[in-house]
Amino acid sequence: QVQLVESGGGSVQSGGSLRLSCTASVDFFIIAVMGWYRQVPGSQRELVADVARDGSSNYADVARDRFTISRDNAKNTVSLEMNSLKPEDTGVYFCNVRGCNSELNYWGSGTLVTVSS
Repeated sequence: QVQLVESGGGSVQSGGSLRLSCTASVDFFIIAVMGWYRQVPGSQRELVADVARDGSSNYADVARDRFTISRDNAKNTVSLEMNSLKPEDTGVYFCNVRGCNSELNYWGSGTLVTVSS
């Protein structure tokens, strides 16, 4: 069984900051990668950033230099610190965890981030 609990979404003005957090409850596999994806209406879900178990991270161009992803392996948590937010960062942010097997791919229910100009 896998349960992902997300928190930290909300509304902020342009230039502001938000921190998203996700805690994963997993009892049958070791999480290889934890990440955050974003989806806006009419568009596909897209990667914002992810981080491997060894701490190596991967950022989308839109997130690089403004967002920082981090994880705590012992607690199975992943956080996304978002700074200098822009209206185009608005969307639903989904937590994602993956195991070494591609079939082990799970999503949170999403948290809404709204950035106003």
